[in-house]
Amino acid sequence: MDVLLEAIGWIGSILIVWSLMQARVLRFRWMNFTGAFVATIYNGVIGIWPFAFMNAAITIIDAYWLVRLYRERDDAEVYEVLSVEPEDAFLQHVLAVHGDDIAKHQPAFSAHAPVGAAKRSTFLVTRGDEAVGVVVVADQGAGVGLVELDWVKERFRDFAPGEFVYRSSSALSDAGFTRLEIESHPALDEAYVTKVGFREEGSRWVRDEAAQPPAPSTPSAE
Repeated sequence: MDVLLEAIGWIGSILIVWSLMQARVLRFRWMNFTGAFVATIYNGVIGIWPFAFMNAAITIIDAYWLVRLYRERDDAEVYEVLSVEPEDAFLQHVLAVHGDDIAKHQPAFSAHAPVGAAKRSTFLVTRGDEAVGVVVVADQGAGVGLVELDWVKERFRDFAPGEFVYRSSSALSDAGFTRLEIESHPALDEAYVTKVGFREEGSRWVRDEAAQPPAPSTPSAE
């Protein structure tokens, strides 16, 4: 029994330490919550009440943040989509800082479009004053856009905020796109593109972009 109890204590401690090594916010919270919960039980059983109280407080704090994070996950008021110029200085800074991570998910993407390449529409996904993702769409003509990049910072990747560009924003239809396409490649997250409405057609994934309804007109004051 003592060996089992000690093992439980070690599991809780290891989970708490391991959680601090996680870049993803949601993964950190879940691991920290589980570790603190286990540590609360362990310290309560052996009667070390100061540590039991501390870990119980951590468990409650983590539970609060988990509820909040899941509630904000699909909240269009938390994430905002901003249309920016392809050579915007801040956009280029974000792409440069995260270039290595972007290359892992979209190896063929270049921050600067080659001379003669199709015109790009670029969108920053923001959370408050922080840029958390970038979507880049190349104009193929006739309302067709080729998604060259759909990238999100690692710590926000569990929330997939890039989907707000497709679902909760008029940014794409405002840019004149009626159909989006994505080239299949080994690093493509097929579960994600399916979730945001793409379907597989040959070597590409496609999505029909619904036109946004016009804003209601304001009655004349005449």
